[in-house]
Order: sequence, then structure tokens, then C-alpha cells
Amino acid sequence: MSTYVILLPGNESGWESATDEQRAAMYAAHGRFAQTLEEHGHKIVAGAELTHSREARVVRGGADGPVVTDGPYAEAAEQLTGFYLVESDDLDDLLAIVGELVTAEPVVEVRPIIGRPSGVPG
Repeated sequence: MSTYVILLPGNESGWESATDEQRAAMYAAHGRFAQTLEEHGHKIVAGAELTHSREARVVRGGADGPVVTDGPYAEAAEQLTGFYLVESDDLDDLLAIVGELVTAEPVVEVRPIIGRPSGVPG
């Protein structure tokens, strides 16, 4: 069994300006995604929607110790907006299901993790 992180980069300003109906459609798409994963034997072990990147704090090393600044790590149109951590024995099937999610999320990145995720039983 391998564990993959599914990263959801997105345009935060588009989400902020989305209507209630558009947001409901996005949440419904993620609900269908989670259900399809389960039906195919994949297991979501963690996941979350992230707050806007303006709420991020960045910690960098400085000459006198750590320096904390406000805002995202990178100034970019797209920021990390959420993630899933999924256990799977079938990467091809997982990728096919993720392919269905791109109707709601324009880009999705899937990466295997190294070792066993901390705090996940197994």
C-alpha cells in the first residue's frame, strides 16, 4: 500500500468571488470524488481545505534566528488551497479518479510520499 498526497492549487481570488451556487457545486464535486475513491478501494486518511494564503505565516532562517513574516511563501496567482492524503494499491485507478476531479479543479498534483505519514495508523 502506498500513500499519495493530492495537492489542489487554485486561484484564491476566483474562490472569493464565487457565488454560493458555484461553491456548492465545487463541494459537491469533492463529495463525489471522495465517494468514488472509497468505492474503488482507495482510503482517504487526511485532507483539508486551507484558508486563504494571506493568513499564512512564513518562517525563514535569519542571521539572528527565525524570522516570521505574513503572507504566502510564493507570490503567485495560484496557491495551495487544499489537499488529500490517500492510501492506494492502484496508482493508475487513483489517477483516473483524480482526472474526474479536474472538472472542478483545473490542476491537481499527485505525489507519492516517502515512508509512512506521521500519525496515520497502519
